[in-house]
Amino acid sequence: MLEFPRWKYVLILIVVLASALYALPNLYPQDPSVQITANRGFAVDDALRARVDTALKQAGVQPKQVEVDDGTLLVRLPGLDAQTKANDALRQALGEDYLVALNLASTVPDWLGKLGARSMVQGLDLQGGVHFVMQVDQKAALDKRIDGYLEDVRVTLRDKRIRYTAVERRPDNTLLVTLADGEDVAAAQQALAQTLSARGGNAGTLAAGAGLTYQASGNQITIGLPQAELDQIASEAIEQNLTTLRNRVNEIGVAEPIIQRQGNDRVVVQLPGVQDTAEAKRLIGATATLEFRAVVEGNAADAVASGRIPPEAKVYQLRDNAGPVLLNKRVLASGDEMVNARVGVDNNGLPAVDVTLNNIAGQRMFDYTSANVGKLMSVVYIERVPTVTMVDGKEVRSVRVREEALAPTRIAGVFGKNFQTTGLEKTEADNLAKLLRAGSLAAPMDFIEERVVGPSLGAENVARGTKAVVYSFIFALAFFLVYYRMFGVITCVALLLNLVMVVAVMSLFGATMTLPGFAGLALTIGMSVDANVLINERIREELRAGVPPLAAIATGYDKASGTIFDSNMTALLAGVALYAFGTGPLKGFAITMVIGILTSVFTAVTVSRGLATLIYGRRRKLKSLAI
Repeated sequence: MLEFPRWKYVLILIVVLASALYALPNLYPQDPSVQITANRGFAVDDALRARVDTALKQAGVQPKQVEVDDGTLLVRLPGLDAQTKANDALRQALGEDYLVALNLASTVPDWLGKLGARSMVQGLDLQGGVHFVMQVDQKAALDKRIDGYLEDVRVTLRDKRIRYTAVERRPDNTLLVTLADGEDVAAAQQALAQTLSARGGNAGTLAAGAGLTYQASGNQITIGLPQAELDQIASEAIEQNLTTLRNRVNEIGVAEPIIQRQGNDRVVVQLPGVQDTAEAKRLIGATATLEFRAVVEGNAADAVASGRIPPEAKVYQLRDNAGPVLLNKRVLASGDEMVNARVGVDNNGLPAVDVTLNNIAGQRMFDYTSANVGKLMSVVYIERVPTVTMVDGKEVRSVRVREEALAPTRIAGVFGKNFQTTGLEKTEADNLAKLLRAGSLAAPMDFIEERVVGPSLGAENVARGTKAVVYSFIFALAFFLVYYRMFGVITCVALLLNLVMVVAVMSLFGATMTLPGFAGLALTIGMSVDANVLINERIREELRAGVPPLAAIATGYDKASGTIFDSNMTALLAGVALYAFGTGPLKGFAITMVIGILTSVFTAVTVSRGLATLIYGRRRKLKSLAI
């Protein structure tokens, strides 16, 4: 007999309601908008709003709405042309004080957002996004590694109590060590070779430093870096930056980004479906890091005025132009030696960053603080910020390096790999923690190309993709209604639910819909049709064999289900393989196909059977079927 458990009806009802709920946000269009975020030292306030209103009025742009949300000013605009005009006008009016970026603002009601419902993320080919080309400063990477070697040489000689008069870098990237008179040159050379080969400079890799050459002449030792070592430094900088950029993009939650190497010193970053381009530009473009340095005793202002700066010291400016400070050239710990960082609060309840160092840097910090309790130490905040200025109506891009020392603090006790840095603003602490968690860039990167791909480029793709899916759906419905009659209606309902479920699942889990994804969606409809054809034809076969209608329905579903599972599982394996080994568009196609296969099996086998039972299950004297 034709039976269907009640709990399955409850399951279907829950699935239908949940699918409708989580697919609903896709019916709300996004507003083209311009997002304005304050740089440090400025605020999003009424004065900014007045400047924005004035700039928009002068440009002849009438915004739909201007709102402040979580420290960001969002200008909603009626169309893409107005968005472009507003962006140009606001960049020129606000200059470097504020970060101006294009955005697409959601119009989904708050009650849907609280339930976790959101619009489906669209790819760069549909919704637009951000395209960056960044150039790695390989010279800075080389300078950083060589500076690490220089510091290791000085530390090694001091630890071994070997006197020296100078340790310097030559123009050909060799290191020249000049020992004091009477020192054992052979012993010094052996000590340096052991230390540099084992530690690999400040890079922290055992391979680095193994190929260095040493040549003694008189009381001098020349340490040479072979070309293979220099090439390795450049290559490692690119690879580390790629890894760091991927980590940073993961921090801002961009779905299916494209981050790849281009040539010897360039990296291409594409962020499709980005909702917060301002944060993306800040996190990707900035190279903020921390350096912990000891304070050199003495009056910094007098030293700067007289020009008599101690040889071991370097002058830094304190935050908010509070004056100069003398800090030791030796870095106790830097950003690339940090394992983890998270936002916390200090003893006064002010923002702070809790830092965890790796073992080597932690031991170095422990050794220093053990011998210097009560002395001063300062944190140097370094940020390489891309800036855009307007010159003769054209954008000119440059890079500004900001080095600021936080107010020196006294070392109250001994600490090692776990400690806390204070003196940061709340937003600054949040961003710095994200950057440190993602990792420090091995070398700074400069923007040489920045392109915002507007959704207008994808509008035609969206229209055509939607039309293809709609027409494939209508043709399938028309065929089923004509050919299978009442069971065609059941199949149409199952197909419609299948389509809604695919959209809901992709929206719920943040999957990215690309143009190949539309092809996967159309394929999903076709596969769902195939499953329903198997069921309907099997029922017709049973009827032709003389089986009673109710038994024919039950037998048709039972015998067709195994075939449907087998055929769909093989397709599912193909989809998983495409997602695992494919890249870019293939992944977009695969993920839509995999989700569609799972939902089509559910709707064809479970939903359609539930509907058939609901319609025919209580008709005990049924003589024929409309199939």
